[in-house]
Amino acid sequence: MRNQLIKHAEKLRFALVGSANTLIDFGLLFGLVFFGIDKIPANFISTGTAFIFSYFMNKSYTFKFTGKSSKRQFGLFLVITIFGLWVLQPIIIYTVTSALNGLSIESSLALLVAKLIATAVTLIWNYVLYKKYVFRGIK
Repeated sequence: MRNQLIKHAEKLRFALVGSANTLIDFGLLFGLVFFGIDKIPANFISTGTAFIFSYFMNKSYTFKFTGKSSKRQFGLFLVITIFGLWVLQPIIIYTVTSALNGLSIESSLALLVAKLIATAVTLIWNYVLYKKYVFRGIK
């Protein structure tokens, strides 16, 4: 059991950071929508805030990167994350909420389901690309 935890420690740290990011993201998204901001601009604000937190936590905690940060590293993180958050997520949110609203699902529930699906997709997208391109070779 201990060997399995050690083997998957990085993934567990990523999940922990991702959970905190998700709380920040969902809390802001639903708070902003509650106060009347449309779901897509609210998603840009909530994901942007979670992005800043994510970079620093993934760098120092998840991947334990101790080297000097480079503009290239941050640029890759930015491109990968922004594409996931601001291209993939809005497409998924729009598509899923439209489909669910067409089935007469209440809009808040439709948004929650859409955001959960979008979050799962970007979670996988981010982990694979962060590990391969942004924080590679770190052990």
